[in-house]
Amino acid sequence: MMRVLYLLLLCDTSVQLQCDKTVIQANVGSGFNLVCQYQTNKYLFSKKYWCRGESRSTCVILMDSDHLTNGELRHRSQIIDAQRRGLVIIMTELKLDDTGVYWVGIDKIYADIMTSINLIVTFVAVSKPMVWPPSSMGDTCWGQPVTVHCASAQGTSVQYTWYQSTQPQDIQFQSSADLHLHCGIVEEDSQYYCSASNDVSSQQSGMVSLQVLKPSEEDCIYSFAMEGQRSYDCSDRLKTSTATPLRSNGHLTEEPYQPGTNSNLSSTINQTHQDWRYNRAWALLPVWYEILRWLFLATLIAAVCLVHKFRPTQV
Repeated sequence: MMRVLYLLLLCDTSVQLQCDKTVIQANVGSGFNLVCQYQTNKYLFSKKYWCRGESRSTCVILMDSDHLTNGELRHRSQIIDAQRRGLVIIMTELKLDDTGVYWVGIDKIYADIMTSINLIVTFVAVSKPMVWPPSSMGDTCWGQPVTVHCASAQGTSVQYTWYQSTQPQDIQFQSSADLHLHCGIVEEDSQYYCSASNDVSSQQSGMVSLQVLKPSEEDCIYSFAMEGQRSYDCSDRLKTSTATPLRSNGHLTEEPYQPGTNSNLSSTINQTHQDWRYNRAWALLPVWYEILRWLFLATLIAAVCLVHKFRPTQV
């Protein structure tokens, strides 16, 4: 007898209140809209509510059509009584803790009209992370710090970690989505990869290969390569770092010119040529010019002495 009454109650409820879905599957951070139709000729002015609990007798009301809303859901849920267009339940920014059994109810004397909704919230699986370089990869040739970025196109609550590939076991290098490289930590050739993971899955990026061309704490030279990116080298910078400075000793140096060794190299060579031609010109002056110069100086001294000798003496 009780079973028959229960079946009759269910049939009556399904006729008076019907929702467009009874099971809702959604991802963390997403939301859903639930639309339920009810008999507006009977319950147009009755209070409608959204409650949570395993059974209809123990569920806790989270919000209702009289604008009562649980504090935790106030900014991410809403119940709208659109009357003949239906009753709309909206929830956004879903969390794993939102998983559970909910009920849509209409207030009625003696026995509320209720229908259950099963909500399942899950993480989105992580896709293979992609890595890409900074805007200017060539900065590494001049010892500048660079950052390599890592991100997955899909996945919720993704955690990123950079590892250094070593033997016998990889070493955790940095716990972030960005790999920061600078002279202080760049000491030898090495390989790195990014790991993206959440509670559902884990994926690894392609390798980032680092080549150290000149180790130094401040003025290092290094380059790196990664899948799908154009390679580059630091040949010009290496020439600059190994060039011998031009020595200035009054003579033209015989050291070959190397690009970038000295920004004033051209002016230095021109000045050296000018000094060399000037000294050589003086060395090739004829002897008679020297004799004439000394005779002129002696005549000038004699004239000064005569003027001083015959100058009248004042009493």
